[in-house]
Amino acid sequence: MPSNMKTLTVTIAESASLSDAAALAGYTPVTIIMPATWTAAGLSFQISHDGGVTYSNLYYLSTLAVTEYALTSPAADYAIALPAATLFTGATHIKIRSGTAGTPVTQDAARTLTLICRDL
Repeated sequence: MPSNMKTLTVTIAESASLSDAAALAGYTPVTIIMPATWTAAGLSFQISHDGGVTYSNLYYLSTLAVTEYALTSPAADYAIALPAATLFTGATHIKIRSGTAGTPVTQDAARTLTLICRDL
């Protein structure tokens, strides 16, 4: 892997919808590799700007409306390029949610997602 790239993993525990945290350490996610098995659900994100102390659901401004940043219908074994990777700029840590903040979806077993990140 090029020196300006690194991989991180996060795991959503069995019967949970939110992953553990990954420290971004000056990198931003550009691709998510879905696990080989996945309980059908979209993906949304929480980020921390203060070293992993406080987390906020990730929203963005879309045509003058604030919208949760979510990916719909990812499937098992997908590699998903993040077209809006700049949304993670400034984040020190990231968590990935199965589903959305309003409708989280629990996973049937522990699921590990891989994030391919590039330096800022």
